[in-house]
Amino acid sequence: MAEDRLSAFEAAISHLELTEGEIYDMMRRRGENFVKLMAYYRCAMMEVETKFNVLNEEFSIRYDRNPINSIKSRLKTFHSIREKLTRKGLPMTARNVEENVSDVAGLRVICPFTEDVYLLTEAFLNQDDIKLIRMKDYIKEPKDNGYRSVHLIVEVPIFLAKEKRVMKVEIQLRTIAMDCWACLEHELRYKKGFAFSEEMAREINECAELSADIDRRMGDLRRYIAEQNGETNE
Repeated sequence: MAEDRLSAFEAAISHLELTEGEIYDMMRRRGENFVKLMAYYRCAMMEVETKFNVLNEEFSIRYDRNPINSIKSRLKTFHSIREKLTRKGLPMTARNVEENVSDVAGLRVICPFTEDVYLLTEAFLNQDDIKLIRMKDYIKEPKDNGYRSVHLIVEVPIFLAKEKRVMKVEIQLRTIAMDCWACLEHELRYKKGFAFSEEMAREINECAELSADIDRRMGDLRRYIAEQNGETNE
């Protein structure tokens, strides 16, 4: 019944120009399941972020440096979720969101060096309450446009007052250089009313290669300095 209410609510507001905050306020007053579901996703993001912060603290003691530069989190908007389900030919229900949209909750972990990406990925996935659903390594096999990152879809448990829920979270791990390129590429490519030419796409791809070269050279320098100081990654 609650699923039907959410679908009916989505249909009722589809013609209205409402902000995300206004939609949530309306749903909250109506007691819609979507609001509760989004709260669960926020809890899952907090759980995953805490796990990475703990790893960062541990590795900072072990290696005398932090393998995480920053962590960014985001929750997909109501409109974005609706568009994704529409493309799949599915109505907007809480069940369809959980079962068919794997990136509602997302974290981006930014690392100084490429080896930090793999160090954190392995340590995180080795935790016994994390279930890996899907992994794509766009560092070893970049996208055609030059995009590089490691993408994970995982399930993580959240513990509520009277129940345990298992939620999906998307995690992107990339270096500072990869993140800089990706942010600028997105800013350039998705300007409204502007057609991105093949020549511009080639230029963007060349910039991606320059960014990857920076990562390789900086990584070599870091390893050289570590060797000179007698440091190991054991």
